[in-house]
Amino acid sequence: MYDDLLVATDGDVASTDAVEHAVGLAAHHGARLYALHVVDAEVYEAYSGDEFVDANEGPEHALEERGRDALDEVAAQAAERGVETVTALEHGVPEERIRAYADRHAVDLVVLGTRRRPDEYRSLLGSTTERVTRLADQPVFVVKTTV
Repeated sequence: MYDDLLVATDGDVASTDAVEHAVGLAAHHGARLYALHVVDAEVYEAYSGDEFVDANEGPEHALEERGRDALDEVAAQAAERGVETVTALEHGVPEERIRAYADRHAVDLVVLGTRRRPDEYRSLLGSTTERVTRLADQPVFVVKTTV
């Protein structure tokens, strides 16, 4: 049923739960697992970084490092279960990059995590998971976490 799955991760607890489900689904179906981390360009572009002398000290590089760590964790979990994994780190608006990556690789299912947020937060900002779920061409499996 599933040959190619995509899990998007940012390394937080909701993503950790989603990764566990994605690895389990991929192992069960003998599917390839694509793991994607999107460095949110809006975060580092909004910051001037004036106090950084070395170009490798800025927030963009810290966000990339966090993303690489999250992707390494996905690859390690997948390897333990014998799941073929392809990892990617991209820059941009997360929901746009996730949808574009899913389309580009013709995945059968997108797996995303979400965590409980106050209603006020959701009404003002929404979430990446909600936007991907609404706009993706593929089915989206949402893993809820209680934290």
